[in-house]
Amino acid sequence: MRQRNYTNEDVLRLVSEKDVKFIKLWFVDILGQVKSFSITPDELEGALEDGMGFDGSSIEGFARIYESDLIGKPDPSTFTILPWRPKETAVVARMFCDILTPDGKPYIGDPRYILRKNLKKMEEAGYDCFNVGPELEYFYFKNDRNPEIMDEGGYFDLMPLDLGHDLRRDTILALQEMGIPVEYSHHEVAPSQHEIDLRYGPALEMADDVITYKVAVKSIAMQSGAYASFMPKPLYEQNGSGMHVHMSLFNKGKNVFYNGEDKYHLSDDAKHFTAGVMKHSREICAISNQWVNSYKRLVPGYEAPVYLVWGQKNRSALIRVPMYKPGQEKATRIELRFPDPACNPYLAFSVMLAAGLEGIENKYTLEEPTEIDVFHLTDEEKKERGIKLLPGSLIEAIQATENSTMLRSALGEHVFNKFVENKKIEWDKYRKQVTNYELNTYLPIL
Repeated sequence: MRQRNYTNEDVLRLVSEKDVKFIKLWFVDILGQVKSFSITPDELEGALEDGMGFDGSSIEGFARIYESDLIGKPDPSTFTILPWRPKETAVVARMFCDILTPDGKPYIGDPRYILRKNLKKMEEAGYDCFNVGPELEYFYFKNDRNPEIMDEGGYFDLMPLDLGHDLRRDTILALQEMGIPVEYSHHEVAPSQHEIDLRYGPALEMADDVITYKVAVKSIAMQSGAYASFMPKPLYEQNGSGMHVHMSLFNKGKNVFYNGEDKYHLSDDAKHFTAGVMKHSREICAISNQWVNSYKRLVPGYEAPVYLVWGQKNRSALIRVPMYKPGQEKATRIELRFPDPACNPYLAFSVMLAAGLEGIENKYTLEEPTEIDVFHLTDEEKKERGIKLLPGSLIEAIQATENSTMLRSALGEHVFNKFVENKKIEWDKYRKQVTNYELNTYLPIL
């Protein structure tokens, strides 16, 4: 189990039994960057009951200065010991916080609240679980200043047995100790690129796990003098890092995406959901691929999907439906392939779910799958087939997002406006830069 049915009393007892010295309270800003502050056991009972106040005006996308007082209230179900912290000196635990206003109401700028809100809409639509299974890729480098690789390995390579293999092993052991199930891990396509896949689970728990996973990967690498990066495209002319997200809806333990009579083994709900995600994929892109660098990965030729098609065997497709295996009805799912691991998982899962639910509500039609490799079609052939592309830059993605009523509803006015504002500032800073490419290419001839 990822999260346990811990009560406040359970947490107080565990802190005493495990001799915990510090409890870190975690939350994220609208960009998904982890924020943390520590309390001692003496403050824990009050924190669990009433939360801990902090200044929200200094957190990206949170409160304005004149309404800055916020409260972080720990969620006891997320209590766990951090296994990479040295227990000989001081045992350290962590809990995720829900962010509240001083009157105890959920804060509309809290990404965790945004996901809770969308999950409530899902329940109102007649489903009780949105399961997601993300596959996060990342790189190990020698430091955080230059992307100096640590191995020359390729996809699924075993040899050489370098530091990366040991770091992966130690990370998996740490995640399992925290109750986060891991399905498998392997070396990825690019040199020094790795992947650890988490077993699917409910969206809110999984979003917490994604944050924990990233902290664990980085912390364990740092302890060995290495640097782990979830930057989408750190190496020129190499594959970037993606976060493929497997998704399905359940109700009363039954996977509502499965239909044994359909040739693709997909129910009508699954098809409508997929059509909804397809319809809104360009709008979603700014949330799931939120950095300038994200669009260096989303280019043809490096295994990152950019074409708005779906298929079963086609890994150039935006959405893939894994082939059905007899007796594995619960595994029926769709795989969204364009997100990257540098997104905010709470917001990303929110907009994916909202798009899919809109598809179900409006009974959007799913076109027939595309099983040819779209990368090898000519521009004219793609035009004839009506194949569209994802945005090619952050500003193009933001422009698609700005015009989306679906995203505005899913995120709420506050987060929607703050996010767009932040990304426009990022783009403006980026477009003013004079890069080495420009100097090397144009200075000698112009």
